[in-house]
Amino acid sequence: MKPSEILQQPFTLPCGVSIPNRIVKSAMSENNADKGGKPSERLIKLYERWGKGGAGILISGNVMMDYKAVGQPRNVVIEDDRFQKELAAWADAAQKEGTHLWMQINHPGRQAPRINKEVVSASDVQLPMGKVFAKPRPLTEEEIWKVIDGYGTAALMAKNAGWKGVQIHGAHGYLVSQFLSTRTNLRTDQWGGTLENRARFALEIYRDMRKKVGAGFPIGIKINSADFQRGAFTEEESLEVIDMLSAEGMDMIEVSGGTYEKAAMMGAKQKKSTKQREAYFADFIVKARNRTKAPLLLTGGFRTLDVMAAAIENKELDFVGIARPFAVYPALAKEFFEEKRTDVHLPKTTTGIKFIDNMGFLDIAWYEEQMRMMGNGEEPKPKLSTWKLLFKFLKANLF
Repeated sequence: MKPSEILQQPFTLPCGVSIPNRIVKSAMSENNADKGGKPSERLIKLYERWGKGGAGILISGNVMMDYKAVGQPRNVVIEDDRFQKELAAWADAAQKEGTHLWMQINHPGRQAPRINKEVVSASDVQLPMGKVFAKPRPLTEEEIWKVIDGYGTAALMAKNAGWKGVQIHGAHGYLVSQFLSTRTNLRTDQWGGTLENRARFALEIYRDMRKKVGAGFPIGIKINSADFQRGAFTEEESLEVIDMLSAEGMDMIEVSGGTYEKAAMMGAKQKKSTKQREAYFADFIVKARNRTKAPLLLTGGFRTLDVMAAAIENKELDFVGIARPFAVYPALAKEFFEEKRTDVHLPKTTTGIKFIDNMGFLDIAWYEEQMRMMGNGEEPKPKLSTWKLLFKFLKANLF
């Protein structure tokens, strides 16, 4: 088969749902909700645009499951059924042409900026950016179970609104990731210490979701291959957690890596073998494939049709995740399938200031602006200026 044909093959998940092809628009932070976490008309129009672009799955950006814990000022928040009408409109718009819309459900934990009145986490380990992120308070046992229930409730709200699946955000240093890492989880109860205890939070979230949405509804998780910090979540621990998730029957495991402190998901300091294979975590995905039969999604760095197809054909992974290119080329998957495009390259959005570039804030601001423009019915702008957006982002999120 030609590369374009390989990527168009359908795939059936463990829960029995068939995905129309192997390209996934992975989550990006849109930060474009209306006041109070309400899904905006801009978001609905953005996903309607993406729904015409041919991807098998569109995974939303962070949808927070607690009004008291948001990662950005304009996150969508789903704590109850008050926005069911908007969620249904979002699903209808995105899925008109057969694409599946999945909700990425998240809690920021200690990565909640100071716009939140109180910050909680597995333990009281503060991020070094003290002016931006307050010191968290450790969650109590009762609160942990309440958060778990909140994840499950959000998943049920998504299902009831017509969404085709959900994803637990367990990567990039958010709350699930904080429980997994010994750097941020100093607990001595059943939620800390051993890897089995640290993984319990993620597993209980999955079990609560599955109980509420039933056996035939897709549930995935995004997990770090490693945190890339001394004393933090390691590659071997990640592989062991993947074993645990697979045993539970997880429908899709997306591999990523890094945290706010070490943004490996932005592609810094890649190995030579990684550059050749494009994907940021290409070496790890092979190790994961040797450990599990659970469907694997790898996101980060894919840019050419041939490399994507080869990864599928070699059975290294089951789905190719593409994120930022979709913010500039919304019909990317269809263009690949129709062989109108064989690769995609993005402009550099660096400032040359190492601290800022490593944090990834400029990337976030630049791509959020592209998504905002599409939500307003405008065309994305590959040559969009970066410095102006950097100052806008810092003003809106950090000061």
